[in-house]
Amino acid sequence: MQVKSRHHLRSDAVAALEERISEGLGVDLEADTYERVDFEDEDLEVILVDGEPQVATFDGEEFLTVRGANAYEPERRVVTVDAGAISFVSDGADVMRPGITEASEDIEAGDLVVIAEETHGKVLAVGRARVDGTEMVGDEGKVVDSLHHVGDDLYEFTG
Repeated sequence: MQVKSRHHLRSDAVAALEERISEGLGVDLEADTYERVDFEDEDLEVILVDGEPQVATFDGEEFLTVRGANAYEPERRVVTVDAGAISFVSDGADVMRPGITEASEDIEAGDLVVIAEETHGKVLAVGRARVDGTEMVGDEGKVVDSLHHVGDDLYEFTG
């Protein structure tokens, strides 16, 4: 991931970002500095929150990264998977119904979601929901498309 440019966000952009993250995930970003990083060959922007890559754009929508979700622990848009799904999700696999133990009822098809493991609540990935949260638990079918996971280039980016 080759950095193309970086610049600090203006106060109005910071306020708007904080509001979107708060409304979407129920977390309050609290930081002294916000810096946007653009990349040469990636259709991706990362926002460094106090120097840490905690927000990124996924299909043009700002959302917490795996690191950000583990730092701020979202209250909404959370899909929880069982121990059997951890290795698959951590390797970037899409999420299947049989591995899901719980999903926030506020999730709508098309929403960005965080995928956490049930034992410790650690976030393993960020994905896009294919169905509403109320329809995620079940016996078969793919319900979340993986976009970012532990160990991928975005996760390894250090700013």
